[in-house]
Amino acid sequence: MNDVHLTRRQADVLSWLEEHRRRGGRPPTLDEICRGLRLRSRGSLHKHVHALIDAGLVEPIRGRRRGVRLRDRAAAGQIPLAGTIVAGRPIEAVEVSEIFEVPSLLRSDRPCFALRVRGDSMVGDGILDGDIVIVEPREEARDGEIVVAVVDGAEATLKRFRTIEGPPAAIELRPANPRMEVLRYAPDRVRVTGVVTGQMRSYRANANVRATR
Repeated sequence: MNDVHLTRRQADVLSWLEEHRRRGGRPPTLDEICRGLRLRSRGSLHKHVHALIDAGLVEPIRGRRRGVRLRDRAAAGQIPLAGTIVAGRPIEAVEVSEIFEVPSLLRSDRPCFALRVRGDSMVGDGILDGDIVIVEPREEARDGEIVVAVVDGAEATLKRFRTIEGPPAAIELRPANPRMEVLRYAPDRVRVTGVVTGQMRSYRANANVRATR
């Protein structure tokens, strides 16, 4: 891991630039980035872009007014570690970001992000406390996929996704631990923000976690 810390908004800008380049677009101006991310404040974007320049992830384009482009290392399997998510009862995700190198086998062809897992509700699927999951940003999921779901607009959790036709219709967020209950919500209370595509583990980190319990 590189010692580069990003805010959630800076990670969003980096992911947008990666997606823009993947589509074959020319390096964008700040105005184009603003429109792409639906940001109102160009001044705020300018601050985020300069933070990415200082981190060595993007660079300004000489001779082109206010244009920026990704540096090579930002597209070479490096994705933002966007915080910690609890694989248990929903709690708010922690926004502490850094850049994390991930093999292409574990990523999709879309810009992804990584989350560190806390809790043991997904142990039946082999996701342990301290693991890192790779997530493809997506607003829709198929039944059975492991998703990052935001409940009531504030709380994030990692669970298997299932739709219930009803009546009444519902969304189930299912743990992979028989000691924990299935969470069921009205569809308008749940927003999928991503689907897990891969997983990484440090055995030393997990051993340290267990040793401190």
